[in-house]
Amino acid sequence: MTYKETLDWLFSQFPAYQKIGKSAYKADLSNIISLSHHLGNPYLKFKTIHVGGTNGKGSSSHMLASILQEAGYKVGLYTSPHLKDFRERIKINGENISEDEVIAFVSENKAFFETQGLSFFEMTVGLAFEYFAKELVDIAIIEVGLGGRLDATNIIKPEVSLITNIGIDHTAFLGNDIKSIAKEKAGIIKQNVPVVISELQKEIASVFEHKAFKEHSKIVFADQEIDRVYETDLMGSYQAKNYKGVVAVLHQLKGFKVSEEAIVNGLKNVVINTGLQGRWQVLQEQPKIICDTAHNKEGLSLTMAQLQLETFDKLHIVIGMVSDKDVLSVLQLLPKLAKYYFCAPNNKRTLPALVLQDKALELGIRGSCHCSVSEAFSVAKEKASKEDVIYVGGSTFVVAEIL
Repeated sequence: MTYKETLDWLFSQFPAYQKIGKSAYKADLSNIISLSHHLGNPYLKFKTIHVGGTNGKGSSSHMLASILQEAGYKVGLYTSPHLKDFRERIKINGENISEDEVIAFVSENKAFFETQGLSFFEMTVGLAFEYFAKELVDIAIIEVGLGGRLDATNIIKPEVSLITNIGIDHTAFLGNDIKSIAKEKAGIIKQNVPVVISELQKEIASVFEHKAFKEHSKIVFADQEIDRVYETDLMGSYQAKNYKGVVAVLHQLKGFKVSEEAIVNGLKNVVINTGLQGRWQVLQEQPKIICDTAHNKEGLSLTMAQLQLETFDKLHIVIGMVSDKDVLSVLQLLPKLAKYYFCAPNNKRTLPALVLQDKALELGIRGSCHCSVSEAFSVAKEKASKEDVIYVGGSTFVVAEIL
């Protein structure tokens, strides 16, 4: 198969949560355990750091990879979802896995995948683990896909676990309240493995403390421990919460030499070292265009606060969402005085632009409706003057389509 044929098969043969939502979710680890055994348990051949949470886990994962690269290590990085190219999910020292590696993995294991009925995500995790083992990485940063306890990545026993900010998201799988969601995220806490919590959230701190006590794991609340202010090339004041968790993780990491210089340089060069996109990314000036993948109440509250610090004559917001989000709670965070361009990303989970427009109108938010992300973005650029700001977001898929 060609690379395109391989990707087409990966995305269509089995349901992927990214495309269709709840029906892709498998509530146990039997498939990934079976796949790992089939592959020779590659995850046992390298060390890992496991990163979970609702908001900030992608940025934190890339920060950790960047710092460890600066310290001279060969670092694997597994994240999801991708924005432009599937291969963004699996990197070593900032370089995407090759197309040939993806083709070979699928070709060699296709019969097993079909027999076992594996999900897209499970196959991708297997690919990452085999690749990192084959390439003899010193350590791999593994980002949780969804939740924690039942996520396919949760077969690893890491050197340190990191849990970032917790918010209400994926309620169909994880629960309708923040304590239920925190319990699922706490599922990555392993016996005798230290866990770092990026941010002390008083209403759920006891959830993590109870789980850590049960597993005999040291627990650190990073924002209570890390006082130093660092610079990072990831824009947005909210990144300070993320880097505190990252620095605290490195303080708990044994057997690796990571100097303060490596931390400073790693945080300053995250984008260069890892290729991260879509986190308060400035695409151009005059008019200033900013995109951000924040897509739930907690994440968007931070990006909207950051947006209010910008100087502009008029604010234009290109926004689209998927249907399984709490749309009204997100819309309530948006400034009413902006000019809105409602759109729908090209995805089976998408919320129709007209529905989004109607829900926004209930809250006094007005704007135009467009048949595609590209059309909405083009119209916003036409309407904006040099002194204006255009913000693009609401969904990872919206950002992916304009990058």
